[in-house]
Amino acid sequence: MKKSSDADDALHYSEEEKKYEDIHFVDSTKPVWNYSLFTDDDVTNFQNGTHYRLYELFGNKQLEVLNTKGTYFAVWAPNATQVSVIGNFNHWNNDAHKLYVRLDKSGIWEGFIPDVWSGESYKYHIHGFGGTQLDKGDPYSHLWEKRPLTASITWGTYYEWTDKKWMKHRKKNNSLDAPFSVYEVHLPSWMRPDKYDEEIYNTYTQITERLVPYVKEMGFTHVEFMPVMEHPFDGSWGYQGTGYYAPTSRFGSPQDFAAMVDAFHNEGIGVLLDWVPSHFPYDSHGLFMFDGTHTYEYADMRKGYHPDWNSYVFNYKRGEVKSFLISNARFWCDRFHADGLRVDAVSSLLKLDYSRSAGQWEPNEYGGNGNIEAIAFIKDMNETLYRDFPDVITIAEESTNWPKVSRPTFDDGLGFGMKWMMGWMHDTLDYFKMEPMLRHLLQNKFTFSMMYFYDENFMLPLSHDEVVHGKSPMIYKMPGDDWQKFANLRLLYTYMFTHPGAKLLFMGNEFAATSEWNYKSELQWDLLQFPSHTGMKFCVQKLNELYRSEPALYEKQFEPAGFEWGDLTKGSQAVIAYKRIGKDRKDDILVILNMTPLVHHNWELYVHDKCDWKEIFNSNGKEFWGTGDVYNPEIKSELMDEGTKAYKLTINLPALGAIVLR
Repeated sequence: MKKSSDADDALHYSEEEKKYEDIHFVDSTKPVWNYSLFTDDDVTNFQNGTHYRLYELFGNKQLEVLNTKGTYFAVWAPNATQVSVIGNFNHWNNDAHKLYVRLDKSGIWEGFIPDVWSGESYKYHIHGFGGTQLDKGDPYSHLWEKRPLTASITWGTYYEWTDKKWMKHRKKNNSLDAPFSVYEVHLPSWMRPDKYDEEIYNTYTQITERLVPYVKEMGFTHVEFMPVMEHPFDGSWGYQGTGYYAPTSRFGSPQDFAAMVDAFHNEGIGVLLDWVPSHFPYDSHGLFMFDGTHTYEYADMRKGYHPDWNSYVFNYKRGEVKSFLISNARFWCDRFHADGLRVDAVSSLLKLDYSRSAGQWEPNEYGGNGNIEAIAFIKDMNETLYRDFPDVITIAEESTNWPKVSRPTFDDGLGFGMKWMMGWMHDTLDYFKMEPMLRHLLQNKFTFSMMYFYDENFMLPLSHDEVVHGKSPMIYKMPGDDWQKFANLRLLYTYMFTHPGAKLLFMGNEFAATSEWNYKSELQWDLLQFPSHTGMKFCVQKLNELYRSEPALYEKQFEPAGFEWGDLTKGSQAVIAYKRIGKDRKDDILVILNMTPLVHHNWELYVHDKCDWKEIFNSNGKEFWGTGDVYNPEIKSELMDEGTKAYKLTINLPALGAIVLR
């Protein structure tokens, strides 16, 4: 039996695939009913780029019309001369079920096919521009065949949610004055049933059983999934998507994915999704040349082609494309309760000359390099999400100094809630890679982050991009012998968790993976048999606990009043101190970082206002695989100036260690 138009090579049904399909055939002589869900206003808004609920209209919808069950299909193919639905139910007959084109010249083809219900594989057979004939998946389908098969499947997104408590309090959990600590996850490779077989995955249900308690144990407030949208090639990590409205079928159904999100919410953990509106691949069943012309992408390849990713750029000027993308952003928040979207490669959307040399791009109408229609799209997308879901958050991966990325659109900003702080990441890693006894030469680079921190609402990212393509895992970025490497990494993480801003840590970083991340294999869980790695994991767990329990570390994390440098006169010795300040000054936190392998006993540090301090965290603790022999059971405090309330603290600083005082 034929599975799909691309699957003639002795491909058989797996048990996983069988649950989607109850194969049957309908009478191919029965006509398609001329039926529509679109109103005139729907069509006008779609064309104007202002329809943001298209997933309620396009795609496949299982309905009952005139007491007859069936499926309504709708697809946009403005340059097609004929569109038909082909599938198992009609033996993939190109002429059996032809759709009707609307007479309003919208390019929408639609129709109702009786007796076709959930679980049917299908494609659109398109007679396109210039006589081309194309078999395309449905851009709005909620479920696709498991790759390498490429057909869409008739399916809905209905799910009985149980996360009412989370949704009620989500605004507080997503606010800028709450702890925001993100665990970044690539679902296929976090953990596998067989770590040696890249073709076998855990299901959404199995992932839920393992990942939810792990993230809760580690104390992260949010989890971020690298793209879960359907994509044909594992090696793209999900960033080359074809099914924008479908969770990947690699792990199960849309309902299985919804159940995973639901489970996270019921444990008080937010779910962020990577979202890729910047480009899409050229797979024949996807969006590229959808009806024989550049339907979704710019026709001018100076704007429409991405040299970095060998992929194609959405035409943000076209109203129908803008409606498609903003509806998609809204879809994940609406149907799957996503708590936020991390928008990939924002710089490539903003700049016409992104990764292009002179002559490879054309300036905008004002002579600049900004993509005006892409900027307008981003602003409209953010305005729409924050209007309809005021308690979600959007996060920009934007690597340039573009102004006001995370400022409101009414303040001429792009409207994102946060921005990845790529400068902090680069400067911090450069500093920690340096031989410790030479770090005093880079003190200005280390402290530079606070010179511009308040320009944006920043998230500090140590993401997947930092542990691939020869960049080495985090532990091997650190200098020294094994003990020093682990001490350095604990020191770095303590700095990260006590620096102002939200945090993001990629999976495997929390226990010091010793190999670069490889999407084909699971994380190195066997490393947790060694105390050095279990110590690192426990250190990150306690840092999350510290971050969540100390108001000074989050209440004013995006306000200048929330941070104060301590005594910087010790820079020549690579000792750095700073204070974190909450709404109540009694909650002040003092952080001291010793960036060298030298132990400092009876170190003198001058502070103001507070005389009584207690050590509440020490990155050199034995439980973290530190020496545990340099700590501060009591801290001597001596009043130096009664008028200014200046006190001298005498403390002990462990080698390559951080201490946190309260």
